[in-house]
Amino acid sequence: MSDIWQAMLGLGDQLAAHVVLSAAAIALGVTLALPVAIWASRSPAVARIALSFASLVQTIPALALLALFFPILLSLRSVFGEGLPTLGFLPALLALALYALLPILRNAITAQANLDPGVIEAAHGVGMSNWQRLRLVEAPLSAPYIMAGIRTAAVWTIGAATLATTIGQKSLGDPIFAGLQTQNWVLVLAGCIASAGLALVADALLGTIEKGLATRRRSLSLGGLVVVALGVLAALASQFGDSDERRIVIGAKTFSEQYILARLIGQQLEGAGYAVEYRDGLGSAVAHRAVATGAIDILVDYTGTIWTNQMKRSDTPDRNAMLAAITEWEAQTSGTKVLGRLGFENAYGLAVSGETAARTGVETIADLASLAPRMTIGGDPEFFERPEWIAVRDAYGLRFREQRNFAPTFMYNALQSGEADVISAYTSDGRIAADGLAILEDPRGAFPNYHAIVLLAPDIADPAGVSAALRPLIGAIDVEAMREANLSVDREIDKLSFEEAARRLGERAGL
Repeated sequence: MSDIWQAMLGLGDQLAAHVVLSAAAIALGVTLALPVAIWASRSPAVARIALSFASLVQTIPALALLALFFPILLSLRSVFGEGLPTLGFLPALLALALYALLPILRNAITAQANLDPGVIEAAHGVGMSNWQRLRLVEAPLSAPYIMAGIRTAAVWTIGAATLATTIGQKSLGDPIFAGLQTQNWVLVLAGCIASAGLALVADALLGTIEKGLATRRRSLSLGGLVVVALGVLAALASQFGDSDERRIVIGAKTFSEQYILARLIGQQLEGAGYAVEYRDGLGSAVAHRAVATGAIDILVDYTGTIWTNQMKRSDTPDRNAMLAAITEWEAQTSGTKVLGRLGFENAYGLAVSGETAARTGVETIADLASLAPRMTIGGDPEFFERPEWIAVRDAYGLRFREQRNFAPTFMYNALQSGEADVISAYTSDGRIAADGLAILEDPRGAFPNYHAIVLLAPDIADPAGVSAALRPLIGAIDVEAMREANLSVDREIDKLSFEEAARRLGERAGL
């Protein structure tokens, strides 16, 4: 319990960001819902359309809704200019506000529809205008029911806000995603407990306001409202108290190596006097677009990923020709700067257990073709949609009995437990040697090379100074050192934090 408590004490920044995001989303949801509810109370057609739309939004998984706002905002940049944020707070705010609409709308419309007709008729009889009737009669009678909808929306929103981590917004999802990646259950529990606790506190405070409205006890409603306002203001002060300081934002994708390398880069920059901030858990396409548009400042990406996914190339030149072509393409299409290779390759490779390799005699992907119809292949959530997999599948005629998606860490557990027979492993992962896995050779060269490279955003602050601070990293990290660092955070006992693993990696690299 002491470990969980210590982990929770370190979540101050994430908690403050979570409070600000959730409060803003609920406030925007209320602002959108109430005028529509008033209109809907006067028009059954509007009520049907509004509730159908809100219900439709609820059928979209929260993670998908958050991700959808990235391309939407990206397309709107041509209208509103390059300053429009495509990652982080804005897309998370818009998605969560839509997610909060249904309970607020439903309760508000239901409350308006079920008002006592005699009371409304009496208001007409004494000569009240529509505005007076709304303000003095309908609103006070509907308020407790509307507050009940806001309470439900608040709990939903606080829970869904943990997913904002995937689009670069700091939240209590940060420790949850990081913990799931490394099977650090202390981090997962700390994030879950903090999120659940925040939801319970918000529900209790909003319940106090609701009770005050229902019993006409103004002091109770105002007291609850003041406490809510003070909590949000405290979170705002924590988040924006040092907003005048320019921070270098370092992005990381959804696996351990990315978390470690982001911290290593951050430590180098902090040593040179820069303030840094991390945006973890980004999808591959989102991360690259983020650095290309300046939503983040620095990213470690991989040559093969850019080559196939961004440049849409299917040929496989040697590593120097590929890097030169990528460097030119990045400069021409977005102005993104390729600083150089870190020194190791983290390629995709199909892996089987040592026992499977010994039993079947499979050594290459070509050997796998005849066995595939009786086997299950597991991959990370994006692997089976990537051009690399399609190229390998078609080059070797692979047709597996079943394809299953796993989080990167759990792929290895799936192989050990027999849930998968083959996985899309990463060749710089320390668990390959630790678990005795066999990486199958790729004699037809279907997989491109995947050298880790450092990308700098086009408009990064002080590019010469940042480049100078990071130059010692170029060519300094070999694959054995990277495997050791990855294993140090992925193993089940004696885990290191990402910061500790990055520090050891830096020491081994002579930094």
